[in-house]
Amino acid sequence: MTTTEKRATDISTVDLLIDIYRETLGDAGLDAGSDFYEAGGDSLTAFQITARLEEALGVEVPVALVFAYPSPADLADVVDTDFAQA
Repeated sequence: MTTTEKRATDISTVDLLIDIYRETLGDAGLDAGSDFYEAGGDSLTAFQITARLEEALGVEVPVALVFAYPSPADLADVVDTDFAQA
């Protein structure tokens, strides 16, 4: 188990995503309701977010989900629901 995978098991999906959004978008002020687009997100950033999430959770997360569910809270709900059994 990598450090990132261990970290993912220690915190909630929404907290993990908030950390990932903050790091990839370069804004420490982002929270669960922050909007990916309003924070300056683009397609490259969306791929970075899903890559980090995949590394942490060990499941393949489609990049389209970042665009469809642009806040960490909304994306976490989908990831927890759709990938909890993975």
